[in-house]
Amino acid sequence: MVSFIVPAYNEELELPATLAAIHAAGKRANEYEIIVADDGSTDQTARVARDHGAKVVSLSRRQIAAARNAGARAARGDILFFVDADTHINSEHVRGAIDALERGFAGGGARVAIRDPVPWWARISVGIFCVIYFGLNLGAGAFLFTTRNNFETIDGFDETLFIGEEVYFSLALRKLGQFKILSEPIVTSGRKLRLYSAAQIFKHSMQVILRGPRGARSRAGLDIWYDGKRETSLPGGRTRPLARSTITS
Repeated sequence: MVSFIVPAYNEELELPATLAAIHAAGKRANEYEIIVADDGSTDQTARVARDHGAKVVSLSRRQIAAARNAGARAARGDILFFVDADTHINSEHVRGAIDALERGFAGGGARVAIRDPVPWWARISVGIFCVIYFGLNLGAGAFLFTTRNNFETIDGFDETLFIGEEVYFSLALRKLGQFKILSEPIVTSGRKLRLYSAAQIFKHSMQVILRGPRGARSRAGLDIWYDGKRETSLPGGRTRPLARSTITS
């Protein structure tokens, strides 16, 4: 059994395509389930998730680490995939991750590509970030995988952190064994790069860096990550897929 865990807060717009991609990718596994950890949404996230074949776990923490852990606790799978609600994976990610775990890797992630138009400065910034970040062999929070046994061994995601929890998660797994970064990139939304200016992103990023680890242990000052700002329509004129009958795995 493979479990896909999707933390979500007010994701009714992005969630249908994300879940459709997971269903398509999940066919590479013999059996799979999707758990949407709905962390205090005020829109139709829970209904959309159920309509697209996911089990919904509800919490009210407004913290990404807590949402991922809640989803993992409700999951039945021996292999855990953590996929953000605005991120699309494909069958190569599932195949590559399972293959890596079978070869003894403790866990891993994948490189990141941005879908839809974003400003030129954002393309350059993301490119530089990816070279440095993945060069350090760390997993991006948008997509992470490991076994249930390894997840429980490291006590999951650190719920004292409101940001950067994926870094500590990666480092903890690396203590158990090798950490695999898949070459096939996941495709994630560039919405934050459209919703905020370069100056806003630079200012908030510098504040996080200057505050150090202590700054990650409070939601204060993390507005870009926690203010809940969302796009009202998908870029390029794309519309949200219609709800469909529940899909079973």
